[in-house]
Amino acid sequence: MRAAAFTDLTGPDGVNLVERPTPEPGPGEALIDVEACSINHHDLWILNGASAMIDPTDLPFVTGLDVAGVVRDVGDGVTGVAPGDRVVLCPNETCGSCRFCREGPENLCESYSLYHGGLAEQACVEADRLIPLPENVDATTAAALPTAYLTAYHMLRRAEVEPGDLVFVPGATGGVGVATIQLADLRGVRTVGTSSSASKLDAVSDLGADHTVQGTDPDHLREAVSDIGTPDAVINHLGGVYTGLGLDLMRRGGRMVICGRTAGPTSEIDIADLFRGHKRVIGSTMGTQTDLERLVELVAAGDLDPQIDRTFPLDETRAAFEAMVDRDAIGKLVVTMD
Repeated sequence: MRAAAFTDLTGPDGVNLVERPTPEPGPGEALIDVEACSINHHDLWILNGASAMIDPTDLPFVTGLDVAGVVRDVGDGVTGVAPGDRVVLCPNETCGSCRFCREGPENLCESYSLYHGGLAEQACVEADRLIPLPENVDATTAAALPTAYLTAYHMLRRAEVEPGDLVFVPGATGGVGVATIQLADLRGVRTVGTSSSASKLDAVSDLGADHTVQGTDPDHLREAVSDIGTPDAVINHLGGVYTGLGLDLMRRGGRMVICGRTAGPTSEIDIADLFRGHKRVIGSTMGTQTDLERLVELVAAGDLDPQIDRTFPLDETRAAFEAMVDRDAIGKLVVTMD
């Protein structure tokens, strides 16, 4: 089988097609004929050598969390899916025995990790992590849901937003940002999205953003967002300076949920404002399999249409990562198989 592998951790130039043996499913596993797999900043961090997850001894490395396709074969003991089933993978990998696996939520698992291997013509996965796809949900659409939409959905839940609330979404034109805008709109939650690009802000307005602010300077954003209103919550996938900014803007009792560090791995905050204002800062990683099942239901019902910027064939996976580096996308970039 063909796979788009990282052969060097040097950015997009390190992505190359390789030939690998087709895997065979072991007990509890399923072999998927991959039809689509979206890419994420998580993959790009690995490709840039900025992740501790792998090192050069692991190369060539095949990434890809967000797998959708058709079951080709199953291993011993698999009863939940069968060959021919159309499915999407929940990429969570958990131990199944710690207190969080027993009591939930599963993404707090003490040994939590993520599946990698979807940027290939076939992928071998844990069968009980597969979610059936309704007939009206195609594989490319389904592949956009894990990671970005799953993360945003879980963050909005943890932010305890309600209809009419105002949510600040810095970096609203990336994968998690766009997903947040769309999912908040479904809940009747108002949003303020930011971006450095006027054209991208026009696009997120069409997707449901109630207010947009162009720019990246925290002082400018602080003034502009304050003129719009006082956010009840902040969905922060950037980290860095946007953590302190979000805390400054939130109302008393506000909630900020953070899932990323694209803008920097550390943040400075005003501790006095945090405790005097009864504000909360909440860390969040991905979501649960039940969350992803609900997202599939929303797509099938016609309530959610994931934003896909464009698709790339497997042999153009390098170009997909180049588009991510260039920030030349609004929504998801999806690799599809021939």
